[in-house]
Amino acid sequence: MEYSIFVLLLPMIMFLFIGLLQGKLKGQSAGIIGTISMSLTTIIAYAVAFDYFFSPESKIDGIYQKIVEYNWVWLQLTENLHIDLGILLDPISCMMLVVITTVSLMVHIYSLGYMHGERGFARYYAFLSLFSFSMLGLVVATNIFQMYIFWELVGVSSYLLIGFYYTKPAAIAASKKAFIVTRFADLGFLIGILVLSFYAQSFSFTDLTAPGGVALSSAAGVSFLGASAAAWGLSLIFVGGAGKSAMFPLHIWLPDAMEGPTPVSALIHAATMVVAGVYLVARMFPLYIDAAPEVLPGIAYVGAFTSLFAAVIACFQSDIKRVLAFSTISQIGFMIVALGVSGMGGHDGLGYMAGMWHLFTHAMFKALLFLGAGAVIHAVHSNEMSAMGGLRKYMPVTHITFLIACLAIAGIPPFSGFFSKDEILSACLEFSPVMFALMAGIAGLTAFYMFRLYYRIFWSTPTDVSHHTPHEAPAVMYLPLIFLAAVTLVAGFIPFGDFVTSDGAVYHIHINWTVATISIVVAVVAIAIATVKYMKEKSKAPENPLNNVGAFYRAAYRRFYIDEVYMFVTHKIIFAYISRPIKWFDRHVVDGFMNFLAWGANALSGLIKGFQSGQVQQYAYVFVLGVIILIVIALAL
Repeated sequence: MEYSIFVLLLPMIMFLFIGLLQGKLKGQSAGIIGTISMSLTTIIAYAVAFDYFFSPESKIDGIYQKIVEYNWVWLQLTENLHIDLGILLDPISCMMLVVITTVSLMVHIYSLGYMHGERGFARYYAFLSLFSFSMLGLVVATNIFQMYIFWELVGVSSYLLIGFYYTKPAAIAASKKAFIVTRFADLGFLIGILVLSFYAQSFSFTDLTAPGGVALSSAAGVSFLGASAAAWGLSLIFVGGAGKSAMFPLHIWLPDAMEGPTPVSALIHAATMVVAGVYLVARMFPLYIDAAPEVLPGIAYVGAFTSLFAAVIACFQSDIKRVLAFSTISQIGFMIVALGVSGMGGHDGLGYMAGMWHLFTHAMFKALLFLGAGAVIHAVHSNEMSAMGGLRKYMPVTHITFLIACLAIAGIPPFSGFFSKDEILSACLEFSPVMFALMAGIAGLTAFYMFRLYYRIFWSTPTDVSHHTPHEAPAVMYLPLIFLAAVTLVAGFIPFGDFVTSDGAVYHIHINWTVATISIVVAVVAIAIATVKYMKEKSKAPENPLNNVGAFYRAAYRRFYIDEVYMFVTHKIIFAYISRPIKWFDRHVVDGFMNFLAWGANALSGLIKGFQSGQVQQYAYVFVLGVIILIVIALAL
């Protein structure tokens, strides 16, 4: 599978080509070139995944092995510790290659219509290629430091895409917010890497995740504040993942990131960047099991709280992209919970398999939801649900595909979300009945807010459309919707356990019909409530959504004031009592001292400049005077 290198080379070359020649690329040529390149990348990624999963060389005794290609030593740090660059192929990296290239290709095609005529069209496609290259490099990294390098590249490229509309203050603020919040989280990731590598003397995933936790055996006896060094290192690594995956309380950047173009939301905030944290935990999962199993329940609790928190907020949002943003946070929480409640191998590894399966299915139907929302926004020129209603008559393709995605995320069979979510709930039941009840309730909230969104867009009584009649998106925009809808219809029937499991062995999926029945009933009841409340709702003219509402509604709409808390802490405490004194010290003490040195040097030069007068008589006088002084000193001694 040596040709796997082209999965990285093609997007990187396209970024350089389009980025450097964007001024010379006219019309849609940049988009067409970028789309053709991504099509080739997708074909190669599919070929790599097919060869890996169906090649006899990939399995030993029925267990998928890690295959390393192009492992070059890039930086030798110590005799044993070095940073390599290469390609690691295993079940989860091959699965992610399929997910990333599929969604990226759909976004490339869709953007030909959505971004047509936009200023900076070529720049947009250059940034898409950079992001695709960064994300693909992240998932095939052979070692944790290579992953960190691409992890930061993902952060940079997402910053560029979120701030694409750089003339809009809101977009600039959102891009900076995303960059800064994730940088704080990435600091934890970096410290965790340093802790692990110090004890393991290796960055390699092959070494770190070797069976038995041999790599970190020396860290088991080292403790700090009641936890082992391995637990601290892995917890800090999870902090980095929590930042990228928008886990509470590091979630605040994701809703604001909707200021970027809608196709960017589909690519970054539905299927790829936001699942990087999930992928990180999955990649390090054997190490969590062997070296710090006590960290996993904490990961599960963080995921569960985040999922509930985001689902509640989604029920009260009026901007359709923000509903989908909080829905993404909630669904990522489901994946994190699945990993947190999982064990290693066989039935114990159900949560791991289910989490990866939900990552796959969610990527398809959430990208479909975002692209469908983009088609709606393209038609009505507004993000607010109050400006929509009755659009099923005008946008039949968008309506049907959006409904398929809503049914999938609600967990209605036979759509893909039902199967993956059912496996997560089964794993939660094995972990704790309380966790199962909580996650089943969140699944009901998911069904409610998604059908609230669906009915308010497509069924409620529309506002006045006499001045502008909505219309279906062009074919270049609705064909990706049809493709993703088709994948959503069939993905649940993939025997996912035959390919992706915690220990590489085949896991035969068996639906727990007790769990499935409960989840279906909860989802149907939630959909029925949304149907009664919103199907025939009369849309109102856009107004302040906080008029005539209760305190809880207002708090949920304001995201429970978490952003305000951050602003208070940063501006009123950090800036006022930490940054301002440091600024005063820097301006008056540090700069003052340096200015004093400059003044002193200048004053001294003024005093001694006479010695450089150029008069020979004066030089002779000074010379004779110096000789006399030296003679006097010599005689005195």
